[in-house]
Amino acid sequence: MRALKLMAVACITLAPAHALAAATITIVNSDGPGEGFNDPTPVAPIGGNPGTTVGEQRLIAFEHAAGIWGALLDSSVEIQVRAFFNPLTCTPTSAVLGSAGAISVENNFVGALLPDTWYAQALANRLSGVDGDPVNPDLQAQFNSNLNGDPACLAGRGWYLGLDNNFGNDIDLVTVLLHEFAHGLGFQTFYSGTTGALFLGLPDAYLVNLFDNETQKGWDEMTDAERLASTTNPREVVWTGDNVTAAVPELLAPGTPIMTIQEPPALVGEYLVGTATFGPAIGDAVSGSVVLSDDGGGPGTATDGCEPFTNAADIAGNFALVDRGLCAFNIKVANAQAAGATAVLVADNVAGSPPTGLGGADPTITIPSVRITLADGDAIKANLPGVTVTLEVDLSRRAGADADDRAMIFTPDPRQPGSSVSHWDTSATPNVLMEPAINVDLGHDVDLTLPHFRDIGWLADADLDGALDGADNCPTIANAGQEDGNEDGIGDACPIRPVLECVRRRGLINFTGVFGYDNAETVAQTLAVGFPFNFFTPGINRGQPSTFEGGRQERVFEVNGSLLLIWVLGERAVIATPFSPRCR
Repeated sequence: MRALKLMAVACITLAPAHALAAATITIVNSDGPGEGFNDPTPVAPIGGNPGTTVGEQRLIAFEHAAGIWGALLDSSVEIQVRAFFNPLTCTPTSAVLGSAGAISVENNFVGALLPDTWYAQALANRLSGVDGDPVNPDLQAQFNSNLNGDPACLAGRGWYLGLDNNFGNDIDLVTVLLHEFAHGLGFQTFYSGTTGALFLGLPDAYLVNLFDNETQKGWDEMTDAERLASTTNPREVVWTGDNVTAAVPELLAPGTPIMTIQEPPALVGEYLVGTATFGPAIGDAVSGSVVLSDDGGGPGTATDGCEPFTNAADIAGNFALVDRGLCAFNIKVANAQAAGATAVLVADNVAGSPPTGLGGADPTITIPSVRITLADGDAIKANLPGVTVTLEVDLSRRAGADADDRAMIFTPDPRQPGSSVSHWDTSATPNVLMEPAINVDLGHDVDLTLPHFRDIGWLADADLDGALDGADNCPTIANAGQEDGNEDGIGDACPIRPVLECVRRRGLINFTGVFGYDNAETVAQTLAVGFPFNFFTPGINRGQPSTFEGGRQERVFEVNGSLLLIWVLGERAVIATPFSPRCR
């Protein structure tokens, strides 16, 4: 077994205690007096966050995000997050929101799913059942304290500390925390993005799931040089884990927008595009000949499309090709539309792939438009006239996945340190949590991230008894031996489920509760009346049975109550009130 401490590599993790199917994630306040989590500035409670100081609300938001992950993951070992706020870089137009990462990694521990493979420490601890690095927390996270409404920082945008995702123009801290915590839980790889070398010569639990469709090689099979080349192979690297692949059809929309060139022969093929936030979405195939725009030059270039076109007669009925720069994308497309263009290609003015989208808004635009790379734009220009193009949606592929429903990994060219490889591709639609940027339409849903965690080793074991939920004969009660005396496939430890059938009203607050039960076993079981098999209120023994026949038993007994009745059978309980479903 080998544990190795890392400098902050790229992310963090989390989650508070829960009675079942939970990981305990503790936020370790590492701020000094009067700063960060200890900032005494008074504030009013907001969005379900009851804190009355800035520092208190920050800590509550951290704990809330930790609680979301903790309720979804299982671990018998506490996960600690060393966390603090610091004044990080921020200008009126850009900012470092924060950074987080696993503090250490481990391999060849007892319980490791793969030999000679690195695991983030929190995941290694979950698999082994012991803390492999008890001296250090598992994750470290720092976030920008300058996001406080100062106009000099993102023009006054700040952290939204509410828990209800109602962030308006601010930045939702809980969403960002869910993203960063996921990195520390294992949504990251530890190879060198500059050389392609494996970390100390070994792959990690993330990297072994990466596959390059172009070279037909897994990343753990590649040479360093091959891996480095694959790092900048846009939309060719996919995730091969079964759980994510099974979830893709449920979470990603069908259809991938593409551009194909039919003429000339030298350019025939399929090309990547970025779609626009304005105008009609790419749908049914639309084709046309490409004509380079000419707006007379104006303050920019003749091909930037920022002024009314001087070659409208040539543009009419064709695809207009304009260059990025000087003015907003929607202005370029509006000018092309006014000249009679049927679609617009916006060629980038800097090298890189895949092309990002076209931002902006204009409800009067009725023609489709896409962004293409600088290289593709130059190739088209070099072959004009005589280039015929089709824009369409390939319904055989989901947005953000390949034809086999394998989710795409973000591998842009050039490489983006801190973003490349350890995120889903930006083509995913709808947007997902682990894209390289936090999109405004995200909620507090973890979408593809949870099946991703299943793929790397965060296996579902709600009762932490070592038997995975899918195979556990009693997944809610620890029964490591899987005892099953009558061999009916239902463990002897399985609980009996109390059932409220209905209530009969006897006035404003008085009622009669009618109860039954569901015994998962086929044979009778006996439970002595008394804690924890009792009525919680009012009283203990209210005539409930102590012998429970096998199977579902309906309307077994009745209890008179006032306002509230609670019947508890071990870890299961039912509540009856005058407003519960009435008996028919």
